[in-house]
Amino acid sequence: METILASAPSKFTSFHSVSQRFSLAFPENRRRKNLVNLKGASLSYLPLRVKANSQAAPASTEATKVGSVPSEMKAWVYGEYGGVDVLKFDEKVSVPQVKEDQVLIKVVAAALNPVDAKRRQGKFKATDSPLPTVPGYDVAGVVVKVGSQVKEFKVGDEVYGDINEKALEEPKQFGSFAEYTAVEENLLALKPKKLDFVQAAGLPLAIETAYEGLERTGFSAGKSILVLNGSGGVGSLVIQLAKQVFGASIVAATSGTRNLELLKSLGADLAIDYTKENIEDLPEKFDVVYDAIGQCDRAVKVVKEGGAVVALTGAVTPPGFRFVVTSNGAVLKKLNPYLESGKVKPVVDPKGPFPFSQVVEAFSYIETNRATGKVVIYPIP
Repeated sequence: METILASAPSKFTSFHSVSQRFSLAFPENRRRKNLVNLKGASLSYLPLRVKANSQAAPASTEATKVGSVPSEMKAWVYGEYGGVDVLKFDEKVSVPQVKEDQVLIKVVAAALNPVDAKRRQGKFKATDSPLPTVPGYDVAGVVVKVGSQVKEFKVGDEVYGDINEKALEEPKQFGSFAEYTAVEENLLALKPKKLDFVQAAGLPLAIETAYEGLERTGFSAGKSILVLNGSGGVGSLVIQLAKQVFGASIVAATSGTRNLELLKSLGADLAIDYTKENIEDLPEKFDVVYDAIGQCDRAVKVVKEGGAVVALTGAVTPPGFRFVVTSNGAVLKKLNPYLESGKVKPVVDPKGPFPFSQVVEAFSYIETNRATGKVVIYPIP
């Protein structure tokens, strides 16, 4: 995964040519104005809630805000790899051009994923797109412009998706932490009407990862599964998809004490407190273990012979395997009926959503590895 060769920056010259105004040379007065102060950030926890009620503005209200598209927009940018301090807020980033197969989205909400932090830290620099970067993979918003070859979407449509087809291979320089972002139509789906923009923004990368991982294991009705870190962004969806979409016979999942009831509410038949129980002492083994926390060495000890272990992070111990998700709007469309019916529910961290001014705090929070569900940014101006 880390050895794929990076492509030449020339593919991104349209961005690079306009990026000089916000890339590496920040005047001191703008720097003082735009940097977010972390000292006031609070990492206290609120009672967990599985988002079921509308939190974003009504869809019709959001749509009416879309007028003519400006030439410049507000966005978060980093021009070098490093800690959260490399993130800068800029009010004069050029709005991306729309290719023939793309739509331009007025971003209403966006979500953070661990890959966002790792990318900013430079862990994938060999295959990254050229700096500077507007971060963000997940998006929910309203279409304001369509390319000449776009057939599925029209101006005014409410959509959501993971804007990068390959998470680590030249992800877009124009991410979703901006007022506008351009996305290929095949990576998007119509936003489920039952969900608000906050809920929808937190789904794409996580639900596609959960689904693709289950498919790669050959998971099917009647099989059992153990999900490590069942309260996380991916794990919370693996529980639900395994039960509701794939027809699992038994779903077991781990979390800390405070999230055991969440696991049960999502459909886990067995909720395991990892602070008190050792999964290796469980009397039964599982057809599949979905390791969303980085404990593959332990996961392989509780899988049945001939079973499969998915490892999303950390070292991989055979027969465990790792994959990098491919963004696919068709998967979202396939799962939309489950989201519309409420059989599968998004889980948004109760500390959020973070306002657009607090993207730095949101990054700091997700890097504690203590988030429950997804960390969402809303509203975006």
